[in-house]
Amino acid sequence: MRKPLGGMQGRGRLSMTSLIDVIFLLLLFFMLSSTFARQGELPLDLAMGGATSRPDTPPAFVQLRADGLRLDAAEVTADALRQELDARGDGLVVLALGESVSAQAFAEVLHLLQGLPGWKLAVLGAAP
Repeated sequence: MRKPLGGMQGRGRLSMTSLIDVIFLLLLFFMLSSTFARQGELPLDLAMGGATSRPDTPPAFVQLRADGLRLDAAEVTADALRQELDARGDGLVVLALGESVSAQAFAEVLHLLQGLPGWKLAVLGAAP
């Protein structure tokens, strides 16, 4: 009978099943033990139904389109929009999104409207 080189006995096949199980357990452990930070989150307080009294100020209709902003069908800049809404007091802002509005432009307008005290926000989606 012939002896294997190096004096080692022949080994059986290694099963990969236990190795895969260990890898999945490690993956599960790290996924469940990690924390996911919410960076750049914009809090959005939407004006929902159920209002009992009618506001004194009529709602401000803001259109966000690819070519700019409109307040009550008049072209405005972001600074002029903020000044106009500050002058009106408080109430409801209805924000309508245009078809090709980027997420960055939407986030900038939300950030602009977020700093206005007393204003509630209702967001309308883009028309198909």
